[in-house]
Amino acid sequence: MAKRDYYEVLGVDKNASEDEIKKAYKTLAIKYHPDRNPGDKAAEEKFKEAAEAYSVLSDKDKRARYDQFGPDGVEGMGGAGGFGAGGFSMDDIFSMFGDIFGGHGFGSAFGGSGFGGGGRQAERVYRGSDLRVKVKLTLQEISTGTEKKLKIKKYVPCPDCHGTGAEKGSSSETCPDCHGTGYVVRTRQSMFGMMQTQAACPRCGGEGKIIKNKCRKCSGEGIVYGEEVITAKIPAGATSEYQLTMSGKGNAAKHNGVPGDLYIQIVEEESKELIRDGNDLVYNLMISIPQAALGGQVDIPTVSGKVRMTIEPGTQPGKVMRLRGKGLPAINGYGNGDLLVRISVYIPETLSRDEKNALEGLKDSDNFKPSESTKQSFFQKFKNLFD
Repeated sequence: MAKRDYYEVLGVDKNASEDEIKKAYKTLAIKYHPDRNPGDKAAEEKFKEAAEAYSVLSDKDKRARYDQFGPDGVEGMGGAGGFGAGGFSMDDIFSMFGDIFGGHGFGSAFGGSGFGGGGRQAERVYRGSDLRVKVKLTLQEISTGTEKKLKIKKYVPCPDCHGTGAEKGSSSETCPDCHGTGYVVRTRQSMFGMMQTQAACPRCGGEGKIIKNKCRKCSGEGIVYGEEVITAKIPAGATSEYQLTMSGKGNAAKHNGVPGDLYIQIVEEESKELIRDGNDLVYNLMISIPQAALGGQVDIPTVSGKVRMTIEPGTQPGKVMRLRGKGLPAINGYGNGDLLVRISVYIPETLSRDEKNALEGLKDSDNFKPSESTKQSFFQKFKNLFD
């Protein structure tokens, strides 16, 4: 039966790079591997077909001959001959897995330790877990940036054994079960015959060594629960979406492994006077009718103290006045936002007799009646709210 084109088998074009070919083969190998498709003959054939295609296209000489002469060009070179005599065996396939998945065999791609026992496995290195904390900041702290000292409850290296897990004066020794490799080899019967897999040694946990005399304080773990004071530098302009990462400040790891990270989430405290809108700040200023009509000077709160602002005579409710640069800085950027002052005019709910008489004397004055242009301006602003 005529063979399918090898490029078609892997789903790549004829100009595909070595990395593209390797990636395509890895995807197919994982998808159709017999251990994932027990008893599925169609998957087994696709698995073999992909391996055969990869054996040719991953080799420069074979690929060149295949491109020039087709399958006949690589006959007898370890490709296009199928499985068995004249072709390549299952051992050849698994050696290719070792090449693709880092030299530990196909099993390592699925979290195992791989086929075969070739070579010494790297000693296991533990990693501590990450930690997350929240830090509250005021607008004033956000505007300038700040330092916060955080007392973090977490796992720390054991002070008695300094993280080794061994009693003082004691040391670790080579694991007698795995002889220091960190793994044990198991043989099992499969549809392809006897196969070997390697797994982490249960006695030493994959470390390749065991502690003879364990530290009494940490029971040989090398870590104890304690606390650490950490100084976190929060940049100016941080938002509630901002997360500061402090590498290595999370939980300590067993046996002087790699510590986890600390993630700091910013929580913005609500201000009693200012509202944040991105890098801008908003202040709602309420003035009296005389202030709106006569104008005057008012004090406006900012993140750095009060500033004086002039209210022009005849200021209308709803007007927004802008104080440039009085907002918050842009994080990792340049410049500051603005402070927007929204004007509201207070209408008294109760009046004394004298106040009523004063207003009665003014209500028919032309200056206290809105002009047509004022009405139109107000209508347009109202209409814009619905556009």
